[in-house]
Amino acid sequence: MAQIGAHVSVTGGLVNGLIRAEELGIDTIQIFGSSPRQWSVHFPDQSSLDNYHRYQQKRLVEPVFLHAPYLINLATEKQELWQKSVEALAGHLSIAEQIKARGLVFHIGSSGGVKEKVLARVVRGMEEVLARVPGSVQLIVENSAGGGQKVGVNPIELGFLIGHVNSDRVGACLDTAHAFQSGLLDLHPDRIDRYLANWDDKLGLEHLRLLHVNDSLTEFNSGRDLHANIGQGKMGLEGFQALAQRAPLNGLPWILETPGFDGQGPDLENVKRLRSCFG
Repeated sequence: MAQIGAHVSVTGGLVNGLIRAEELGIDTIQIFGSSPRQWSVHFPDQSSLDNYHRYQQKRLVEPVFLHAPYLINLATEKQELWQKSVEALAGHLSIAEQIKARGLVFHIGSSGGVKEKVLARVVRGMEEVLARVPGSVQLIVENSAGGGQKVGVNPIELGFLIGHVNSDRVGACLDTAHAFQSGLLDLHPDRIDRYLANWDDKLGLEHLRLLHVNDSLTEFNSGRDLHANIGQGKMGLEGFQALAQRAPLNGLPWILETPGFDGQGPDLENVKRLRSCFG
């Protein structure tokens, strides 16, 4: 059975993410290390780090992932924006190292330029971030929902990035809603198998580090990134049950990013529904 987790709030201190994990009965989490809507990176103070590590020793939550700010765009042709993106991504990767997280997930960004040049810019950005922040934390690219000239929609683009960065510190995240919204994965069992086979061929399933598990508020191939609670969206509970039976995905962290039945983010009901998919 996969590890069931959720994106949780750390408002008031990093340790609150671990406490929330205990409340939800999960063993893996994703958090924001600093504000996801600001360029400036606010590093945790020593007291917050000490509290976090003390709690980890009492109840291990593993693995922990961070999610980078939404502002980041390594695909942009604008040098100033690209440089700010590199600096912010490096700052969040540093926080991930401080708390001994497994990886930092980020959205690649968008650009209307020639695809080969766009991907080369992203590679340079990733290489610079890794050079600035030595360590073991993974830098993890997430597939896009498409629309708005987004980069990283399909396994070919993700495979290009991972292959050209050529570091054991890079990996990929598969977001179920994004794959559905981009028109690549509709969760019928036979098409799931074809999608995973294509991922393995173009990218390599061994590079998959985690799943973002979300239903979709929008239709198949909509190109619009709007999440729904498990079983409440266009993908449906049966689709997630089929996905849960795919052996290559077992053993990976499945991280919920759903809006929650109370509108406050992933909750016990979403955890229960996802866990039920594994029988």
